[in-house]
Amino acid sequence: MRAPLRWVLWDAKDTLLKVRTSVGEQYCREAERMGLSLNPVEVDTAFRQAYRHYSSKYPNYGVTQGLNGKTWWMGVVRDTLSQCRVQEPALLNTVAHNLYHHFSSAENWEVFPDSKKALESCSSLGLKLGVVSNFDNRLEAILRGCGLLSYFSFLITSEEAGVAKPSPAIFDQALQKCGVPADSIAHVGDHYVKDYLTSRSVGIHGFLLDRHNKHNQPDIPQEHRLGSLEELPSRLQQRLD
Repeated sequence: MRAPLRWVLWDAKDTLLKVRTSVGEQYCREAERMGLSLNPVEVDTAFRQAYRHYSSKYPNYGVTQGLNGKTWWMGVVRDTLSQCRVQEPALLNTVAHNLYHHFSSAENWEVFPDSKKALESCSSLGLKLGVVSNFDNRLEAILRGCGLLSYFSFLITSEEAGVAKPSPAIFDQALQKCGVPADSIAHVGDHYVKDYLTSRSVGIHGFLLDRHNKHNQPDIPQEHRLGSLEELPSRLQQRLD
């Protein structure tokens, strides 16, 4: 006999919300305040390279190497702008500091149109909600600013947890907070490995959110796929009936 569903865990970025405009545009806007004129396309390219470099050299915000989310992101920004021929150290630090704080603000984030309704529907089914996200510790402020924080009983960020998806250990921490067996928990996220496979590896009912139909892995049953968060409540209802 299967356990009744009690909790739904959520990924955050690209599941509930997304960056409002491109990173290149946002970096250029801040640089412009400092009197710099940069090309958004060039900045986007430089950012992707800097982000990959830092993610490889200092995984999960470098928390096991003495860094934190702020120092990590400021390093990414400085590296990005350095590639775009900005060399003045004080200027790089100022722009990096300002951008770190700007990305804590709701104005830089856009909540997907189906997010709030899905959260409300899950709550109305009597389910408790939590967040498990590869994010730094600004996530609480971002969710509060976007009007989403009150839906959740807890947040686990990878910076705070000291471990990131696809490590099952971050879901083990979530299981402890939920206080119920894994079979009583669902998880929703947009990443095939980090969200879908990892949650299911610990016994959680993982759903893969695939808004743009880009995942063609044959091992995902159709009932585990979501084209929109609007489809989630009826899927969960089947576990509650």
